[in-house]
Amino acid sequence: MTQIWSPASWRGKPIRQVPVYPDPGALDAVETRLKTHPPLVFAGEARSLKARLAQVVEGKAFLLQGGDCAESFAEFHPDNIRDTFRVLLQMAVILTFAAAMPVVKLGRIAGQFAKPRTADMETQGGVTLPSYRGDNINAMEFDAASRTPDPARLMQAYAQSASTLNLLRAFAQGGYADLHNVHRWTLGFIAGSPSGERYRTLAQRISETLEFMEACGITPDSTPQLRVTEFYTSHEALHLGYEQALTRIDSTSGDWYDTSAHFLWIGDRTREASGAHVEFCRGIKNPVGLKCSPSLEESELLRLLSILNPGNEPGRVTLICRFGADKAGEKLSRLIRAVVREGAALVWSCDPMHGNTITSHTGLKTRSFERILKEVKTFFDVHRAEGTHAGGVHVEMTGQNVTECLGGAQAISEEDLSRRYNTHCDPRLNANQALELAFLMAESLRAERLKDARFAASA
Repeated sequence: MTQIWSPASWRGKPIRQVPVYPDPGALDAVETRLKTHPPLVFAGEARSLKARLAQVVEGKAFLLQGGDCAESFAEFHPDNIRDTFRVLLQMAVILTFAAAMPVVKLGRIAGQFAKPRTADMETQGGVTLPSYRGDNINAMEFDAASRTPDPARLMQAYAQSASTLNLLRAFAQGGYADLHNVHRWTLGFIAGSPSGERYRTLAQRISETLEFMEACGITPDSTPQLRVTEFYTSHEALHLGYEQALTRIDSTSGDWYDTSAHFLWIGDRTREASGAHVEFCRGIKNPVGLKCSPSLEESELLRLLSILNPGNEPGRVTLICRFGADKAGEKLSRLIRAVVREGAALVWSCDPMHGNTITSHTGLKTRSFERILKEVKTFFDVHRAEGTHAGGVHVEMTGQNVTECLGGAQAISEEDLSRRYNTHCDPRLNANQALELAFLMAESLRAERLKDARFAASA
């Protein structure tokens, strides 16, 4: 029999990736304060996202999830939020045009602060201190004061998330996302690049289409979808005290929703079926994600799905597959076949970032753009072979002109990495590389659409 769930029932379960606060009373006081603060998102918005993800399950939409590896307090600026938002808009336009289907836009933003770590402690120069776990817990600087977990940082993370969400809603609903602005979304530093030129050509085709539609009487006034867009937020449900404090009962349905984000995911390091993070996520009604690495066995996946989605509701669970370019083919095929045999309804999304992380000879963590492309291509190829829908992609990217991932049309080398290596955690695609990736996926989606059209015509 399933145990009774409450927002606090996770506290009785085994838990990993927990920071050690020197003053538990101060942490309790902050969590109590957070319980009195307004929700960051609303239950109705989370339900709307779940409905959109149900369309992805049916092959009628595509999921684009992207944003920072870890948000920071130092880089909090409206220009950075705007630039990430507009690169996601550009990627979505490319994918929508190719696939002729809606693209669900889901940002890793407005709450993506906490990061899991391989080890609890870090040693530098003979000094051992707690590992950096994200700006909502401690600071990157390697000294005792900075690395000591500070509960006051949770309040700063909440305030930054609220401000970020306010700006994102203004961008999405206030006219910035109007398709007539499709030319204006191009960032200056990519304007003359190959990806920028391909995007400019696509934007011109869209503008001509809009002119034709307006001549037929279809305008932003008569069709609001041309003027506004839906944009949702997500982050890893890692700091469960923070998540519990923002979990509220929805007055219209009586269900519990985590109002810190529309979508929460369980990381690869915290997906134990009997653990605290799975326990927390099984009770909230938000759509949830599950990171899948090569270590995930088919039987374990099916057990997790039975816990997280016992009613097999479409749109409730998204599998975020992060295998690495060399392991993606075999592992993905096995999981797909197990899920199909079980009849589970879910979204398949590809995270081509985390399985392809390496350390350069300069000592910086990086990722090869070619290996990222290889994993995405394998993801589409395997789904095509298995007769299932390649539902989405999950990328760490930024609108800033960073040099953190190797390769791409810019041919970023290991020597180039240190020029603009700004990440607080893992390397991110820059805007150029993100658009290159979008065009590659567009080709795969177009091929899938043509295959479906040929099959329908022959039926």
